[in-house]
Amino acid sequence: MAGQIIVGLTGAPVSRRVVDWAIARAAERKQAIQLISVVGGAIGTVGEAEVLGAAQTATQQLLESEADRIRQAGVAVTTRVDSGNPVTKLIEASADAGLLVIGSDYRGAGTGPARGVHGIRIAAGSKSPVVVVPDRDLGEGDGVVVGIDGSTVSEHAIEFAAAEADRLREPLIAVSVWTPLHTPRNAMEVYPDLYLANMQSMAEEVLAMSLAGLASRYPDLKIIRRAERGHPSQVIGDIAQDARLVVVGTHGRGAVARFLLGSTSQEVLSYLPTVTAVVR
Repeated sequence: MAGQIIVGLTGAPVSRRVVDWAIARAAERKQAIQLISVVGGAIGTVGEAEVLGAAQTATQQLLESEADRIRQAGVAVTTRVDSGNPVTKLIEASADAGLLVIGSDYRGAGTGPARGVHGIRIAAGSKSPVVVVPDRDLGEGDGVVVGIDGSTVSEHAIEFAAAEADRLREPLIAVSVWTPLHTPRNAMEVYPDLYLANMQSMAEEVLAMSLAGLASRYPDLKIIRRAERGHPSQVIGDIAQDARLVVVGTHGRGAVARFLLGSTSQEVLSYLPTVTAVVR
C-alpha cells in the first residue's frame, strides 16, 4: 500500500499502543509515519491565545517523545501539531495517507461501548483505510478476520485483509453471515429446512466467488471459510475475539457519509473485539 501511515495521537494511555502497532506495520512495509495531534476547543475568546500556545507546546513534546521511539525502531517519522476539529483535521490528513491509525478507550467486554463518536466519524469520513486500536492487552491473537457480503466494498476489505494476513503470516478467516428473514412473533416459529439450506448455500457461494483468485496472488496464505447464521456484527465480533485483526468494509457514500458507517462496521467499532480496520 502506497503512502505514509498517519497516526492520530492524544494524551490518552492508548496512544502508546497505537504507536506500537504503527511501528510494527511501518517497519515491515517500509513506510514512513507522520504523528498528528489536534488541539481542539478554541473559540477565540480573550486570553485564549496563551492557553492555546501552552497546549500546542505540550502536545509537541508528547509527539517528539513518541517520535524518538519510532526513530529507534528504524522508521522515518515526522510530527505535526494542528488546531481545530480533530475529526475534520484527521479526515483531511487521510487524503494523502496509505493508512490512518487511531486509538479507542474501549477496554473490553463489560466496560460498555467505546465512549464518544469521534472514532466512528473519522472512520466514516476517512479517505484511506482506518485502523482502530483498543486500549487493552490483546495478546498474540490468531488470524485476520474479514467480513464478506459480496459487494465491491467487500472486495476492497478482502484485499486489505489478505495483504495483512500474508504480512503477519496468519490465516485469513473469511466470514459470510446470513440472517433468516425476520417475521412477527409466532408467524413462523420453525423455518423450513429447504429455506435454511438455501440461505447457507448462498453464503457459501458468496465466499467462493469473493475469494476466487486470492490463492494465486498469495500462494502461502491459508484461507479459512466460515458461512454462519446470525447477526453479522455479533458473529464477526465473536470470531474476532481471538484474532490479530478484523477487517470490515463501509460504503461511505454521499455528504452524510462522513458521520455514518454501515450498521455492521459501526457495531463492530462500538465493541472492538480486537484491532479493527475499516476499509472503503
